[in-house]
Amino acid sequence: MKKVVAGVDIGGTNTRFGLVDEKGKVLSENNFKTTDYPKINDFVQALTAGIKKLTAANKEFKLVGIGIGAPDANYHRGTIEHAPNLAWKGIVPLADLIRKKINVPVVVTNDANAAAMGEMIFGVAKKMKDFIVLTLGTGLGSGIVIDGKMVYGHTGFAGELGHMTVVPGGRECGCGRKGCFEAYASATGLVKTVIELMSEIRDESTLRDIPTSKLTSKKIAEAAAKKDPIAVKAMNKTAEILGFGIINSIVFSSPEAIILFGGLANAGEMLFAPTRKYLKENNYVLMKDTVKILPSGIPESKGAVMGSAALIWNDLKK
Repeated sequence: MKKVVAGVDIGGTNTRFGLVDEKGKVLSENNFKTTDYPKINDFVQALTAGIKKLTAANKEFKLVGIGIGAPDANYHRGTIEHAPNLAWKGIVPLADLIRKKINVPVVVTNDANAAAMGEMIFGVAKKMKDFIVLTLGTGLGSGIVIDGKMVYGHTGFAGELGHMTVVPGGRECGCGRKGCFEAYASATGLVKTVIELMSEIRDESTLRDIPTSKLTSKKIAEAAAKKDPIAVKAMNKTAEILGFGIINSIVFSSPEAIILFGGLANAGEMLFAPTRKYLKENNYVLMKDTVKILPSGIPESKGAVMGSAALIWNDLKK
């Protein structure tokens, strides 16, 4: 029998899940719309039925655990708690509900922690004990590993670097506060920066031909690669704040690397080069030239499932 685990990524719109072996190979996967199941019991039924179907498709597979990455998830309690982007309100005992359907170990954490675990088990952080993963998507998530262990903190919610204040009194964040890291150094933040620049300066730009509702970080990065002046300025401003937030993160944990993952990170050197430059010029003297800024070593299309699978593989090996 071949031991496999299920890696599950629960998003506000879609849920993806797959079977992953001990080496990180995704053997099979499927998905469905999270929004089709506004009642948690119906969602659990759909998810566990999907996992059972994948497992049954190959008689050699033996399911030994389930790892789940989800918004506002608490590793200590196996719960999703007050997630604003999910239909299930309050505290949802997700791990317990799934174990009642499939009797294997179930571990739940937030999606950024799952991404960090994926990098440590299967990605560029394989030989590292101290690193931080920043997921630069619609928001900014983070997973912090110190001395080879994920940092969960007293409440289970440690590592919300996206909600550090980087611009006091700045942009409103989805969390209700102002000036948060993710309001600037995320795909959404980059788009807002472009819109602000187009209203403040008169430089010609191909981005002016795109309706603001259609602007994406990908289109901005492509324009920046072609030396579009507003796109270049927006990337540099974003990199400056990203670098500022990274420096604040470095001084408390002294990581070997900061690993960037997600949509905005796909901008590649248009983002990485100015971020490294800002870091080199402004980092705390004792940390100068000690931290690498790296792209993720996991394919984005497989990252969420692999990260969640790494989470449960790591627990099973303890």
